[in-house]
Parts: sequence; structure tokens; C-alpha cells
Amino acid sequence: MIVYQNSRITVFQSALYHTTSSVITLDECTIVVDPTWLPQEVREIRDYVDQVGRGWPIYLLFTHSDWDHILGYGAFPEAKVIASEKLHHHPNPDEIVEQIKSFDDKFYLTRDYELKYPVADILIAENGQQVQLGQTLLTFYLAPGHTDDGIVTVIDPEGIMLAGDYCSDIEFPYIYSSSSDYVATMSQLHQVLEKHDIRVLVPGHGNITTDASEMKTRIDQSIAYIETLRQHIIEGNQEVIDAMIEGVPFPRNMKNYHTSNQEQIRKELRLQ
Repeated sequence: MIVYQNSRITVFQSALYHTTSSVITLDECTIVVDPTWLPQEVREIRDYVDQVGRGWPIYLLFTHSDWDHILGYGAFPEAKVIASEKLHHHPNPDEIVEQIKSFDDKFYLTRDYELKYPVADILIAENGQQVQLGQTLLTFYLAPGHTDDGIVTVIDPEGIMLAGDYCSDIEFPYIYSSSSDYVATMSQLHQVLEKHDIRVLVPGHGNITTDASEMKTRIDQSIAYIETLRQHIIEGNQEVIDAMIEGVPFPRNMKNYHTSNQEQIRKELRLQ
């Protein structure tokens, strides 16, 4: 599962949706980010943490509340959880757990841990909030748009940015919460790149990048997709809208998300 590794971070990638999970080994603790998907994949991540963790405290960092990103929570019962305040106070946590159980039932999957919704120990409530873990400083940026409870995390001085379901090289924006918030989050990430020396960007789905120009390109492409889609919806250019995703990978599935984005933006524009 390992697709990228340096002296501090190991990035695992699931066979499903190119979903990433990261393990960051610091001087006094281990941070596990969104451990996920198939039971044997979660087990591989857990085994790796046990191997490299040296018995240090474990922190689970959840980038947002989508069920595919929180389903490994129960595999780390001793960990302290870092998440946004909005994730912690999600209005329908039982519904998210039910989505996990429905997935496991559909594919006859069994897990050796309890399925439950995360309870946060460290709540991120403010933009730019910082948390000191041992000698390492983490800076968190509120990142609504995909969901309303997302956070982007920067780990200095390692130069790591954990982007959650943003900045993917295989997915255009999936807008579950607000297209305007999504654009604002992307604009904020440009500022994050200027403020921090980011050397590794980890998206929730797709491939990591260590190229600074590629990071900026991914942000710009996300903004362009939303602004272009919104304008064509206003003008009623459905043929052009349909053509926007020509050539995307996995087109049969991507089309569904493109359609969902249109419905979301039409709702925001009060066109339906």
C-alpha cells in the first residue's frame, strides 16, 4: 500500500478510490491520518504504526467526516483524536456509521474492531489554530466546501500539508457543502503555500506531489472548475457543462459527481 515515504511521513493508498492514509512519525508521537477502507488495509496501517511507533502516544487526525475517512477509528482505541469542532458535533453521526455498516454488509466484510463515530480530544475551532505535539507544531486551517467540517493541516518544519479531499490530481471538486466555501478554501490554500514551506502535499484521493508548481496548479484547476461550472449553469449551457469532464479518469463514476455538483450549485443559485 505504501506509495510515498520519507524520513517523517509514509503514505498508504487504498485499492478503492485511490484513498490515502498517512502515518507521520515525530520525535515523541505518531500521527495517523484517515486510516481507511478494506479491513486488511486498515490492519496493514495498524501493524505499521505498531512497528514504527516505539510505544509513543498515537494521535488520530481526521480531515473531515466522510464515512470512508473515519471508518478506521476503532482500530486505534488508545489514540487521542484531533478533528474539527464541527466534525465532533456532527448532527448525524449514526447515519455515517450506518454508511460504513452498509458498505461492509454489501461486500461481506468483517472487521476486528468496533465501528463507531470519532470522539475528538483536541478540537479545531479556529482558522490558523496551532497545536504543539512534543517539539512539533501543527497549524490547522478550516476548510469548508467539500464538507462543512473539513480541516487542512500543515506540519512544520517538515513541510507536510494534509489536504483532505482537496487538491486531488484525479478528482475534480466534489461539492457536498458549498461551492462558494470551496472556492474560498482554495484561495486560502494559495496563502498557505505562501506562508509555509510546503514540500509534500497529500490529497485524500490520488497522488501526493512534492512539486510546488503542481500544488498551485491543482488549486487553480479546482477554482476554475467551480467558477466555470457556475457560469455555464447561469447561462444554461448544458452541452458545454457535459463536455467539461471529457477525458476524466473513471468517467462513469465521475459523471455522477459532476451531476451532483450541478444540483448543488443550482440549489445555491435558487434555480431549482
